[in-house]
Amino acid sequence: MALLKDIEPVKVFEFFEKISSIPRGSGHTDKIADYCVDFAAARGLKCFKDETGSVIIYKNGSHGRENAEPLILQGHLDMVWEKEADSDFDFENQGINLLLDGDYLTADKTTLGGDDGIAVAMCLAILDSESISHPPLEVVFTTDEETGMDGARALDVSLLRGKRMINIDSEEEGILWASCAGGARADITLDAATEENTLPAYEIHIGGLRGGHSGTEINRGYANASILAGWLLKKLEESHEFFISSVNGGTMDNAITRENRFTVCTDADISGTVEKYAEEIKNRYRETDSNIFIRIDSAVSKTRYSFETSRKITGLLSSFPYGVIKMSGVIDGLVQTSLNLGITSSDEKKIRFGFSVRSNVNSEKEELLNQLETIARKYSADFSVYGNYSAWEYRENSPLRDSLTAIYEKMYSKPLEIAAIHAGLECGIFAEKIEGLDCVSLGPDLFDVHTPSERLGISSTRRTYEFLLKVLEVI
Repeated sequence: MALLKDIEPVKVFEFFEKISSIPRGSGHTDKIADYCVDFAAARGLKCFKDETGSVIIYKNGSHGRENAEPLILQGHLDMVWEKEADSDFDFENQGINLLLDGDYLTADKTTLGGDDGIAVAMCLAILDSESISHPPLEVVFTTDEETGMDGARALDVSLLRGKRMINIDSEEEGILWASCAGGARADITLDAATEENTLPAYEIHIGGLRGGHSGTEINRGYANASILAGWLLKKLEESHEFFISSVNGGTMDNAITRENRFTVCTDADISGTVEKYAEEIKNRYRETDSNIFIRIDSAVSKTRYSFETSRKITGLLSSFPYGVIKMSGVIDGLVQTSLNLGITSSDEKKIRFGFSVRSNVNSEKEELLNQLETIARKYSADFSVYGNYSAWEYRENSPLRDSLTAIYEKMYSKPLEIAAIHAGLECGIFAEKIEGLDCVSLGPDLFDVHTPSERLGISSTRRTYEFLLKVLEVI
């Protein structure tokens, strides 16, 4: 029996359970894209899939509304793949193991994929129905949103007639997003010189951190395991001579790093320094990351990086800025500019550091990228930027926003909050590519996205879907 059977809205959760059974991480969306194409074909709906795997499904307006102004509904097919350290889950070949926890839907030791699977499920439920009143619909499912918004960037928007768009990729019920940060991915890559190791080796494991979304949760003060690793390496450098043989932490640049493991080779006793640092960090982050730990264990390492390479790694990791760089002086509580080191990886040839840079002010984003480039050059490392996208700027005149605000207040007898978000939404790319586009973003409550603690509010999903259906009926 299906886990979500009979949970309202039934069709939404039926489709959510189905797509959760399909592997759909960033860069691995072929199967979910094919499922959407087959879904459209089975219902006689016009459909288009481009080279990136993004899918557009068209549906005529309901009876009497065939000639109404078209509406674009939009979400993304990919999800972030993150799992607990003790999980052997195979994302590429297994479907997500869903769990019910009261009024929440979660997953067994992995990310849930509510970001943005709930958008796909809602849109499929709407497309599947013959009783919902709606204008002509152009439903757009993009790919690789989580790794640079490549699908939205590549999409041929001449295939769309709509000048109104509802993006379903927000994570707080009752809030309508009308502006978002611009962003970019940045890589710093250091060439490695390796040599034979003859010294004792020790693995230092930093773990138990909360993690989180590097946009919406960067202001909560959560620790970043790779940044902590850099600080610890700097402390060790002050009193000990050592060589690094590996350093690895995080898999996604837009997720706050929950774990880092690095190995040092030395004949010095470093346990005291590590233990003292561990106590300092536990105390510093006792309110935000109460389960944090730092452990040191004997290891085996046949090779190590040269002394010079080891010093460069230490210098880089301990120099990177992290977290909130600047708060908005205009919108209360809005993070304006931030930075997250999400990926640290190493092999015999290179050490790579991958960042997510965000700002609601484009010039500040460029200044932060320049700062990273300066740090990279100081240590003779390569620097590159990709996935650069502009901020989605607030639109003073928005009939769509006004309509949704009025509908929400009539339904729930309270105002719909209009806000800006410090995260990248595809609205910015679509607004840049479609002249005169009027767009908003909404969604149900989602918590701890991009982590194995991700939760989707069930009753919140029901209310959000009911609101969306009323919007389709009225506009």
